[in-house]
Amino acid sequence: MKAWHQFIDKIFLTVFSDKNQKKVERATLWLSMIGFIIHLILIYAKKYAWFEVPFESSLLIDPISSIYTPFSIILVYEIYLLVVNLPRSFTTSVSKQFEIISLILIRRIFADIPKIDLNANWMNTQENVQLIYDVLGVLIIFFLIFLFNKARSRLPVLPINPNIQSFVASKKIVSLFLLPILILTSLVSIFNWIYGLMYLQLTTDINAIFYNEFFTILILADVLILLLSFQYTERYSQLIRNTGFVICTILIRLSFGVSGLTNVILIISSVAFGLLILTIYNMEENPLIKKRS
Repeated sequence: MKAWHQFIDKIFLTVFSDKNQKKVERATLWLSMIGFIIHLILIYAKKYAWFEVPFESSLLIDPISSIYTPFSIILVYEIYLLVVNLPRSFTTSVSKQFEIISLILIRRIFADIPKIDLNANWMNTQENVQLIYDVLGVLIIFFLIFLFNKARSRLPVLPINPNIQSFVASKKIVSLFLLPILILTSLVSIFNWIYGLMYLQLTTDINAIFYNEFFTILILADVLILLLSFQYTERYSQLIRNTGFVICTILIRLSFGVSGLTNVILIISSVAFGLLILTIYNMEENPLIKKRS
């Protein structure tokens, strides 16, 4: 192992050690519970006029909306795990992206449930139709992620060589730079949202807060890793697979710019495209699948 490999490994293991990951996990658990309780208090304070809530929000209408807050905190933890797993493989990273976008969709369901009008004609009410889109979208995406992970388990095991070691070390450098950037981006996004809500009375789409910037940064990180892979492999199938996974991230990012059925279709298209790319790659690279064919 080269000296710079050892240096990067040492820093990576220090920053993302099991001890630090456990700390982040415990902090996520406690913050989720505290956020859930605070959200409930704000809802009932507004409902029964316990004290004045200095802003208006659709998330303060119904107690079910309080589930939105712990889900948001758990999503931040999932993003942290994505950064941790980034050096493992492109496929693992993309799988984690799919899990994150599915959780974002589930979180949106909890935010939209209080808007449902049970007395109205379901197909003539936008909120009711959106709930149907989201619920069906979650089921389809969950099944596609299952198929993707099943295909991922059949990936051929590549021998460790100096090129792979250098590539993994390069991806660890990307993860180390990505972590502080994402922390800073999340803090700035949350501050801007709170400031706009309390002082400017802006009602920004809360489902898009931070994740627009996050997936934009992730696209840039994926493209950087893709360019780095050109240095360590010339295999056409791997380059096409990695490029296809970057397209998956771009489709997810595009989904935040639209709403309704188009949003759900873009997310499903991203996962389906990733599954198709991985299936074709397995057929090309896995000798067992080739033999069956």
